[in-house]
Amino acid sequence: MELKGKKIGFCLTGSFCTFQKTIEQIKALVKKDAEVFPIMSYSAYNLDTKFGSSSDFVSQIEKITGKEIIHTIQEAEPIGPKKLVDIMIIAPCSRKYTCKVK
Repeated sequence: MELKGKKIGFCLTGSFCTFQKTIEQIKALVKKDAEVFPIMSYSAYNLDTKFGSSSDFVSQIEKITGKEIIHTIQEAEPIGPKKLVDIMIIAPCSRKYTCKVK
């Protein structure tokens, strides 16, 4: 799949144990010349856990993407109505949510 020039919204939720693997996927998308817009839930952006500190994850992701992380509802609201991205990835995304896709 050609990703060059695609705008990808990449949302990280609070499954902290998956962050390192998820960050590797963000790197892979950027390497394929996709423009990645990082988005994190409140918990993912603010909470430190045994899997790492939030500030470390935030700085890592911002360095990889070259963009500040969208982490408030106000910052995220325009994404859909203004069609700011071509693709939205939710990671991790449980079966509960994938079953609701139409």
